[in-house]
Amino acid sequence: MNYFAHIAQDGRQQTVSEHLNGTAELCADFAAAFGAEDQGRLAGLAHDLGKYSAAFQRRLGGSTEHVDHATAGAAECCKLNQSSAAFAVAGHHGGLPDGGGQGDHWEDKTFCGRMRKAALGKLEPYEVWQHEIRLPPASQLAFSSWSEEMFFTRMLYSCLVDADFLDTETFMAGKAQARGGGESMEVLEDKLQSYVSGWFPPKTELNRERCTMLERCMEQGEAQKPGLFTLTVPTGGGKTVASLAFALRHARTHGLRRVIYVIPYTSIIEQNAQVFRDILGDKNVLEHHSGVLYDIADEARPENARLARATENWDMPVVVTTAVQFFESLFANRSSQCRKLHNLAQSVIIFDEAQMLPVPYLRPCVFAIAQLVKRYGVSAVLCTATQPALDGVFREFLPDKPAVELCPPDAFHPEIFRRVTFQRMGKLSWETVAEQISGQQQALCIVNSRKSAQKIYNLLDPEGAFHLSTLMYPAHRKAVLAEIRARLKDGLPCRVVSTSLIEAGVDVDFPAVFREETGLDSILQAAGRCNREGKRPAGESVVTIFQGETPPPALFEIPVAAGRQALNRYGCPDSPEAIRYYFRELLELKGPETLDQKNILTAMERDYMPFRKIAERFHLIDSETKTIYIPLGEGEQLIQRLRSGERGRALFRALGQYGVSIYLQHFEALDLAGDLEVLEDGSAVLTNLALYNNNTGLSMTADGGKFLSI
Repeated sequence: MNYFAHIAQDGRQQTVSEHLNGTAELCADFAAAFGAEDQGRLAGLAHDLGKYSAAFQRRLGGSTEHVDHATAGAAECCKLNQSSAAFAVAGHHGGLPDGGGQGDHWEDKTFCGRMRKAALGKLEPYEVWQHEIRLPPASQLAFSSWSEEMFFTRMLYSCLVDADFLDTETFMAGKAQARGGGESMEVLEDKLQSYVSGWFPPKTELNRERCTMLERCMEQGEAQKPGLFTLTVPTGGGKTVASLAFALRHARTHGLRRVIYVIPYTSIIEQNAQVFRDILGDKNVLEHHSGVLYDIADEARPENARLARATENWDMPVVVTTAVQFFESLFANRSSQCRKLHNLAQSVIIFDEAQMLPVPYLRPCVFAIAQLVKRYGVSAVLCTATQPALDGVFREFLPDKPAVELCPPDAFHPEIFRRVTFQRMGKLSWETVAEQISGQQQALCIVNSRKSAQKIYNLLDPEGAFHLSTLMYPAHRKAVLAEIRARLKDGLPCRVVSTSLIEAGVDVDFPAVFREETGLDSILQAAGRCNREGKRPAGESVVTIFQGETPPPALFEIPVAAGRQALNRYGCPDSPEAIRYYFRELLELKGPETLDQKNILTAMERDYMPFRKIAERFHLIDSETKTIYIPLGEGEQLIQRLRSGERGRALFRALGQYGVSIYLQHFEALDLAGDLEVLEDGSAVLTNLALYNNNTGLSMTADGGKFLSI
């Protein structure tokens, strides 16, 4: 009797043996990147052994009975004392399970419960596999902790689920589907060299410093062995291209497979990804985040289908993604999120704006980076203009691999990059702040809350005044930013009041910036919007730091306190001493317990392989908000499609450009006031358009009079 794994739409049949052997070869190849070829082959051969049961064959023929086909292979891996392979096999459809305990019932969904189910003979008989498949022995790998073993298991799981998907996809389609690809690191570095060749010889003092840094990064890329690095480059120093130069030279020298950029905000991603595409070509760069969509069904543009498939497993030379996507995948348990992880091995991973690593998850994030460096052939680069004091956290997890600074201060002249002068003005009323802004032809004011931004804006003369905050839907903000850039370029009056959303990566250039007291990292990001192009003398480009009339929101209390102490002690926020002091003070004020606020690492060491529990806990952005869709512009048509019952990822991504996130209590206030329409799927639409102002976005008050804070 033949046992089949899949039947294609055209009637072709793939035997279980064919599928297992095909998956095993792919899985072994993927796992070889981190020395686990044997474990990968075992997992691939074992994962669908349960399909050798008569029950599964009946299901393949049309039966509706439920068949647990994954537990069988997991049980066989356990007999070989290969627990990582066993977990990977057990979770290859439903996700990596929690380990559980020896007292678990056989009907429990934990790993221990499922192994008890197998031991008690509760599985459909599948013994016929022994006539067709031989499970190979695999070496026993040593781990220093449960957390290390969990990390390895998740990487092996990634190999298995990607191999399983690819083998199945190839059979179903009748041929391998276009995905990934791209050119070699040698070709990519040659393209970079061609791109920067016009920079030499540099014609200005500033460009001479940028070229020095670029050359230094290329030299270090060749000279340094894979490991942990920092790249501390002043704002305007060209760190985007310099870090790419290091990464390509380093990958080329050491045979690394890809370059991955991890960036905190989508606004920066879009900007950086475009730079990379300009240098390396579209076919070599994958941009993967919530704001970009590739349609796999777009037959008119086959390139979109290739990129859509590449987002599943990151099989591209250069990947640009968010910190949320990157770290949540590393602590996930579902195949859709984990499938890409094995392609992190033997990569250069650049963490742009490393100071933005989330403090409540700092220890788990550093642990993950350390594991990639320690066991998976990764070179990690912490890239920032304001290097945080993370040495102690990294020493905890990488005691034998201290970070190497790629561009130490003696390699360039920091004073050449000084483009602004800082001044402090103490506590100011919003009226005084508005007066100060109004005294400038062009000025940017950044404050700590949406409420404060609206108050100051309403005090300004409307002519040439603009407001930016997350109370405006993204498409609205983009339109306003385009108008701001045009007025700045043309020298027209332009006075902008914004929340911190403008600080990171938004390319604007003001002659004067006002910043409400906050952390030094944010102050320096704000300063990066002043005299950005260096066309004015530093003495004429003033960044004013002031204390607002209202206490900072709870989220900002500790950064404000640490920033104030650093400023009181050192005066200038951009001195290396002030920056080091600030980050040390920040971590001290928060306390060591706040570096793993959800006890992620504690659970990994205390519990038995708690994959599901960790995945449920690890969310860099806690969803304490609800999104309201605004039926304006294209949003009106998109919302109508939603009302008609249409669903899908493409629609919701498009709708994201017309959504405003607010806190739950404010959502409830709007709903109670009758200002919302809540659809069957829970989506909410603003029905009272009087509450959405074309200048300031969603109103600070609902009809019921409840304030929207922060």
